[in-house]
Amino acid sequence: MLQAQGLHRFFRRGAEEVAALRDVTLTLRPGELVAVLGPSGSGKSTLLNLLAGLDNPDGGSVQVGGRQLSHESATTQARVRAELIGILTQTSGLVEHLDVMGNMRLAASFRPAGASTEDLRALLAAVQLTDRAGARPSTLSGGETARANLAVALAGGPRVLLADEPTAEVSAAEEAKLLALLRNLQPVGGATVLVTHSTVVAEAADRVLRLVDGKAS
Repeated sequence: MLQAQGLHRFFRRGAEEVAALRDVTLTLRPGELVAVLGPSGSGKSTLLNLLAGLDNPDGGSVQVGGRQLSHESATTQARVRAELIGILTQTSGLVEHLDVMGNMRLAASFRPAGASTEDLRALLAAVQLTDRAGARPSTLSGGETARANLAVALAGGPRVLLADEPTAEVSAAEEAKLLALLRNLQPVGGATVLVTHSTVVAEAADRVLRLVDGKAS
């Protein structure tokens, strides 16, 4: 589903060159949920940006669904990302002037197969938001926003879900609910990367990639 090979990423800090990632390799197999665990500053966000095609590595490469993602044109990267990758963040990525169902329809429209209204309603039911389909994002609670973000990220069936600290802004009860949904609503035939600093959250994964100072273990 995803192959990241030998990733290096460096940044300039004045005259100093700082290594954010050093030779990080990650392979996702169908059906896997892999947690990337590490403290703040360990390189988690840098890795996620590379996996999403939002940044390019200084060394190494990323492929998603057999398609090259890194070092392609911005247009190609945007197309691969829209078609194959669902992104779930700790903050709302919902379009405010669209209701929850409208946001899901918009996300699904970029996927090759799209999604029927019936499919989207089933996904809404799975995240326990059936009665909030017509709600605007600003009217959702924190837990509802997190679950709506998940529904939007999964709309249309991406091959890979990238989840960036998705439980950081929710209560303990909502965290448990969201982790169960991440486990049960894996992309069909796909895989999930869950970035977190929490060992409790990482326990929901099939395996854990630990990052410390840009190195994986």
